Amino acid sequence: MDERQVETNPVQRARVWYACLLIIFAAFVVRLFYLEIIHYDHYKSLALSDQVREYDVLPERGVISAQLNGRTVPLVLNQALYTVFADPSIIKNVDKTATDVARVLGMDAATVRDELRVKKTRYVVLKKKVTAETNKKVLALKYPGIASQQVNYRVYPQGELAAQVLGFVNDEGEGKYGVEQALDTSLAGQKGRLKAITDVNGVPLAANSDNLLIQPKSGDAVSLTLDMGMQAQVESIVKGAQEKFRSKVVSAVVLETNTGAVKAMANYPTFDPAKYQQVEDGTVFQNYSVASPIEPGSITKILTVAAAIDKGAISADTSYYDPGNWTIDGARVLNVAEGTGTGTQTIKSLLNLSLNTGATWTLMQLGGGKLNDQGRSALHGYFTDRYRLGKATGIEQGYEGIGFVPGPENKDNGINITYANMSFGQAYSASALQMGSALSAIVNGGTYYQPRLIDEVTTADGKTTKLEPKVIDRAVVSAKTSSAMRGLLEYVTVAHQTGFRYMDFGDSYNVGGKTGTAQITDEKTGLYREDVFNGTFMGYVGGDMPQYTIVVYNIEPHGYAGFAGAQTGQPVFADIAHMLINNYGVTPKQGN
Repeated sequence: MDERQVETNPVQRARVWYACLLIIFAAFVVRLFYLEIIHYDHYKSLALSDQVREYDVLPERGVISAQLNGRTVPLVLNQALYTVFADPSIIKNVDKTATDVARVLGMDAATVRDELRVKKTRYVVLKKKVTAETNKKVLALKYPGIASQQVNYRVYPQGELAAQVLGFVNDEGEGKYGVEQALDTSLAGQKGRLKAITDVNGVPLAANSDNLLIQPKSGDAVSLTLDMGMQAQVESIVKGAQEKFRSKVVSAVVLETNTGAVKAMANYPTFDPAKYQQVEDGTVFQNYSVASPIEPGSITKILTVAAAIDKGAISADTSYYDPGNWTIDGARVLNVAEGTGTGTQTIKSLLNLSLNTGATWTLMQLGGGKLNDQGRSALHGYFTDRYRLGKATGIEQGYEGIGFVPGPENKDNGINITYANMSFGQAYSASALQMGSALSAIVNGGTYYQPRLIDEVTTADGKTTKLEPKVIDRAVVSAKTSSAMRGLLEYVTVAHQTGFRYMDFGDSYNVGGKTGTAQITDEKTGLYREDVFNGTFMGYVGGDMPQYTIVVYNIEPHGYAGFAGAQTGQPVFADIAHMLINNYGVTPKQGN
């Protein structure tokens, strides 16, 4: 057949091409429908994955306040500063960015350059605690990948006042030590969350409707039971004592005897919480009154005598024959000078002369006249169940030390000599706060109040709750025992006026208390040291009834003659007691 006879129909050819175009167009439409309608959310997420940034929005941390002359005054406030950070993955010109940002921040350009070259991270902190003015200048550079975040830092308008009670907040926003640690969750509040779409340079598009903001919730504000004026004066007193005696630490706590509220709690050496990073010895962060139990020495005789009177084993008027020494489990119990105390003694002279042999005799009376399981169990029960030694008080402080009270069981471990030692203040340990809480219960009629530092709590919505005293036990000792103990302790204080005129508090007030010279265990040998002692004192001041309880721990003092308790613990107590009488409304006895 002649090829010229085969001709292509132009109309048919156009129709073929038109059909092909329709098919291709339909495929595009279907694909577009699939991408933009069916899988819209998926591909939107992919498209935004490189442009979405999530930021924590930090809440306002709760303010901490206390009372001063009837007014609530802040101890801890917040200051808004900024953290400048970078996203190295979107830095376009590392050298220029580093040079200009370093200049504004007052940093070394090479250091910033190294940070901007860090791989496999989208968040590098360049500088913290940047002022608002400097932050504004950094952001004005408008460099891709450079941003900032507001952070609230703690400031301390009262300086070092109550530093160890307060604690501090570290650079990660975590409360450490003191109230800041104990109440970290409630003080910190709840973080918000900002999910912001950014432009190609990583700059948040604040006006974009896709931004999602979860509102932060501010932390609770707390008002402490501390009296700031009293706190300042107690701090001055313990500082003077520490410097005078070159002590390792001097610690004192003042409690309201009838509520458990801590009115002052001071330790020296101390620190500036605004400069906690500069502290080289971390032990200075500890609130010694709470965190550091010791063998408290002869102030324990108050607890032992109170237990025996309450059990009916002795009375405040009991007299006894004191041999001046006891041999127990192959060891000898002596008084501060061998032979002292030999002869007829009374419970008054036992406490006034601080007779170790007398405390051991008292323990024997709890056992019906012998050292036995009955007496050990009785003393252990009072120490742990009534006085709550060896148990946490629940005070609002980080790192509370609970101390140690040995069990009464006889396991062929010299338990009788251990308990003899315990009766006069060795072989067990307790914090100043624990001892003060126990003494308060003994002299206030028998009620154990949980010690506390928080007076009021105010939530973010403005609701204020005032905390009431919390009673743990109303029968620590009987009212009769409590009255007897007050008489004994006031006798001791008056008797001490002979050698220590500063212990004269006049006729309008009742002041009672007891010294303690405590031996210190050598950590290496486990034996008691002979070169240094702790000086302790605990007592109270009031009118017809005790009003304030005071406990003093003077740790490893030097440069005194005599006994550590009388020479280094007692004068601190006296200074605090006089200060309370003169300045803090101690109610005089009726008729005065």
